[in-house]
Amino acid sequence: MKEGIHPNYQRTTITCACGAVFDVGSTQKEMKVEICSKCHPFYTGKRQRVYTAAGQVEKFRKKYDIQ
Repeated sequence: MKEGIHPNYQRTTITCACGAVFDVGSTQKEMKVEICSKCHPFYTGKRQRVYTAAGQVEKFRKKYDIQ
């Protein structure tokens, strides 16, 4: 590697809005994120909103009074 052209790689603290703290390696000193694997619905298994095709069809039929 050439000298003086690469950023410094250092230990970094990532802080999530939910309060989770991760220690990783990065070129930045510290990072703040809004969502992480501790609070993201995909990883926690909690879904915020579930859409079903049948429910959407029924909603459409009801809206336009289609039998």
